[in-house]
Amino acid sequence: MRIHDEPFDFPELPTADGVTARFGVDLLTFAPQPSVEEWGVSTGTQIPDGRPEVLVEASLMYTLWREPADRDDPRNRGTLTDAETAALDEPLPHPLPPAFEEVRQRMRWATLWEAVRTTPVHPADAGVHMPELPEALLHHAAHIVVNGFRAERTDGTFPPVVSSPPGADGLEPASIEVDGVLVDGLRLADDPDVVAVGARVGDRIVTAVVPRAELAHVRLAFVTRPRPA
Repeated sequence: MRIHDEPFDFPELPTADGVTARFGVDLLTFAPQPSVEEWGVSTGTQIPDGRPEVLVEASLMYTLWREPADRDDPRNRGTLTDAETAALDEPLPHPLPPAFEEVRQRMRWATLWEAVRTTPVHPADAGVHMPELPEALLHHAAHIVVNGFRAERTDGTFPPVVSSPPGADGLEPASIEVDGVLVDGLRLADDPDVVAVGARVGDRIVTAVVPRAELAHVRLAFVTRPRPA
């Protein structure tokens, strides 16, 4: 058996700027505030009927600084087991690419996973399913509930059965701040674990889902990310 001394090849991690450059979609993010720091993006794409790949959603991740004035404050830490903390402290046999090492180190801190999602509104003939705002908001909320509150809200099977899933009955009209302007939107206010808001903004839908326990640290206002130079 051959032992490789060289580090493995790693794929490039997607970036929000890269998503915008590739698909021409201006993503929305939290309005600037000291408690949230954007650091990553996940995407969903489709290739309809052999046509070019299209972006159907892009979700941004954030480090949550509960005490932004002192980032070393223990209250900023994520919920890690002793074994997970020890694994992060353990030196790796090979260095990771900088982007992967940043993700690894950010695991120490509280994270808002896939908190702000941009759903492009494609033309009817684009060949992809185009949700209306209520569907997009509930889909995003259910995704966070299933992945962030698995032990509390699911039966542990796959696919999971969710206890009291977010539903349309819990949606209420709300004014959402986007690029400094209040627009008509929706709010999911009755879920025990998350609060979710969303609005249609031109050719995009913005939705955001935040754990209810962290709501005091986050202002649910949004801006369009600047395009990369």
